[in-house]
Amino acid sequence: MQLLNKLGLSGLSHCGSVPLETDRLILRRFRSADAPAMFRNWADDPDVTRYLVWRAHWNVQETEEVIRYWESQYRRKDFYEWAIVPKSLGVPIGSIGVTKIKGMKTVMEFGYCIGKKWWGNGICAEASMAVLDLMFHRVGCTGMIAMHALPNVSSGRVMEKCGMTPKNCPPEPVRTENGKFYCRVYELSREQFENVQAGRTLKPAASQ
Repeated sequence: MQLLNKLGLSGLSHCGSVPLETDRLILRRFRSADAPAMFRNWADDPDVTRYLVWRAHWNVQETEEVIRYWESQYRRKDFYEWAIVPKSLGVPIGSIGVTKIKGMKTVMEFGYCIGKKWWGNGICAEASMAVLDLMFHRVGCTGMIAMHALPNVSSGRVMEKCGMTPKNCPPEPVRTENGKFYCRVYELSREQFENVQAGRTLKPAASQ
């Protein structure tokens, strides 16, 4: 909390994609060896990517290119992209990341996706809580936002499980490789997150 008091509204204390752990999951950096699992488990599935900004990959080489780009960015302290790895499987089944918002210093946006086989098991909410904890309490964000295409109501339920509430604004038009969608924007303050977090215990981040 002392760190947050020092930061105030002036900036953030970025730490990059440090490893995180929850009861069921390891969140870690992607590596080149993850390409086959990423392609097989979610990146090649149009049902998974339907409401994302990117289309399903045609082949594993596309997946390899994406991971190579992420690996090149991990040296940046303000780059956040994690593989979602269930401890019971040991391979990635999805991803979760955080990005800057133009014109906002201490509010960032996060998003996630996982393979269809693992939908409905609370995995995205569990991973999101770990990432939100990091962004609020270590990085120093004062707020976080997320959005989902209006038809993708299940993603909205994940955001609500994390304590997020719809922002009082019209749906946001977003152009993607899969077409144009109108998205509902959700928001969460640090104070709201701390209220939701009460009763939930996250393991401390592992050393990198």
